[in-house]
Amino acid sequence: MILTQGQGLTLRTLAPSDEDDLYALLSDPRVMRYLQEPFSRPAAKAFLYQAGMTVPPLIYAVEDDSGAFLGYAIYHAYDGYAMEIGWVLKPGVWGRGYACRMTGLLLALARRSGKGAVIECSPNQQVSRHIAEKYGFACAGTVDGCLVYQKNNP
Repeated sequence: MILTQGQGLTLRTLAPSDEDDLYALLSDPRVMRYLQEPFSRPAAKAFLYQAGMTVPPLIYAVEDDSGAFLGYAIYHAYDGYAMEIGWVLKPGVWGRGYACRMTGLLLALARRSGKGAVIECSPNQQVSRHIAEKYGFACAGTVDGCLVYQKNNP
């Protein structure tokens, strides 16, 4: 199922066939630097099923127009008022504007559902913080060591 498409991206539900790509992403120490320890293959498979293949999913695969796996998008209910949005991308596509494009697509989804949006990130994640501020999110505090950026639905 496709969650959304636009700006050269498709956000779709994950499938068992995504296991190798997801493992490659989650086992990369550069990707996991601000998130947690890199995943083992069994941990990545468990994450695929527990976060990507639940109903509704917590994360979605991100592909470019050629169908190449770029990483995953975070999109799920945060509380009664907001959706948590975010992204985890392969290092080979960093700096190409994908995170900004995904933020725009995910904000539009949240807005259509009448919800605000939240981005959680490490205080050291300068790029994520910059994107949150660029899209009008305000820092609302810290939860479990993560900064919480919030944007209400206009």
